[in-house]
Amino acid sequence: MNVFEWIIQYSSVFSLLDLLDVALVAFVVYQLIRLIRRSSAGKALMGVVLLFVVLQLSQLFQLRVISYLLANTLQMGLIALVIVFQPEIRKALEKVGRRNILKGLEREEHNVMDTAIVQAVEACAAMSKSREGALIVFEREIELRDIIKTGTVLDGYPSAEFLKNIFYPKAPLHDGAVIIQQGRVAAAGCMLPLSSNENLSKDLGMRHRAGVGMSENSDAIVVIVSEETGTISVAIGGMLKRHLAPETLEKLLRNELMPQQEENKKVGILSNLLGLLRVKR
Repeated sequence: MNVFEWIIQYSSVFSLLDLLDVALVAFVVYQLIRLIRRSSAGKALMGVVLLFVVLQLSQLFQLRVISYLLANTLQMGLIALVIVFQPEIRKALEKVGRRNILKGLEREEHNVMDTAIVQAVEACAAMSKSREGALIVFEREIELRDIIKTGTVLDGYPSAEFLKNIFYPKAPLHDGAVIIQQGRVAAAGCMLPLSSNENLSKDLGMRHRAGVGMSENSDAIVVIVSEETGTISVAIGGMLKRHLAPETLEKLLRNELMPQQEENKKVGILSNLLGLLRVKR
């Protein structure tokens, strides 16, 4: 039987419901993979998977005592996994509910992030002129709960004045980092992991090394304002982009934090250009 005959044979018994079934399973698996990547609890899940593999091997070789112990341990591990993933599961269910009930909230989230970017850029531009150091972390897919716990938990509107007050040299939280989560100031005075990259320039201080270290350990976007020179830098994926103008900073943040909106703008501009060309013809 060649390939074409095999395809014809199985396509005759493969219905649209089967296709829908496979698509739903693939979607669930994809969401689970995203959940694991976004959470620091992924290692706990890998441990449960390893226990399951060892359990199957012990049953295959009829190792009864080990099988009994692993079976009970695995049950406790699954319960512990649900507890560890509880915040992520809750947020996933909330997102599903929001999409089904209020689809307009996605546009609202974009507006909130857009406001956060504009206000942060305005604050950084002002602090750059006055040479006041700043460290602002924009959370993306990987959640920064452990980092937020190291500082003072807030839930504030990210206005430029609010950010400048946080990083005022005599303010109690000015030495730490500000975490912006979903367009809100989630915490301030947070401690970030320092980079261990030996290739970083020797003239970079602790603030820049902390920003690079944060970008190495997560997918966050970190904005740094130098206290010594007033230069604005951005750390992404362990790489540091220095000497940025406020306009460049805003464009970079939009591209990284709102890629879908930027893509829609490009498509809209292209459509307008094509429309103008058709009119001229």
